[in-house]
Amino acid sequence: MAVVETRALRKHFGDTAAVDGVDLLASEGEYLVLLGPSGCGKTTLLRLIAGLERPTDGQILIDARVVNDLPPRVRKIAMVFQSYALYPHKSVFKNIAFPLAAEGVPKAQRAEKVAWAASLLGIHERLDRKPRQLSGGERQRVALARALVREPQLFLLDEPLSNLDA
Repeated sequence: MAVVETRALRKHFGDTAAVDGVDLLASEGEYLVLLGPSGCGKTTLLRLIAGLERPTDGQILIDARVVNDLPPRVRKIAMVFQSYALYPHKSVFKNIAFPLAAEGVPKAQRAEKVAWAASLLGIHERLDRKPRQLSGGERQRVALARALVREPQLFLLDEPLSNLDA
């Protein structure tokens, strides 16, 4: 896990301030929850930390290192979106294994990690199915498994539990 800090972080879209001077500090092993109404900038803040958006001003630090100019893949962050972001043509196994394959992880090690994450999240019996054959909660668990297998130093979860089954 990592220490995440933002200093006077701002993101403007034209004249609209989506994030306006946010200072936060999340220590290693700590959970930080952002609450607020729709449109208040929670997702934009997560996207800034992940590197999917560039800040207008301010700094993003991970383990005391400014990462503003680092691309998302270098930040060792896993982001889970509310909308799942699964590949509809790939099986559950291939969806979970995708980031590992992209990083060049050997097939045997990929299979082990996928099996571990799928078992942990109770989707091990659905590895051969396509996303359209799953419930909303199962799809969300596939997205969570895909984040877990990467073993990132930081997890950013954008309403990841809103579609989980009981």
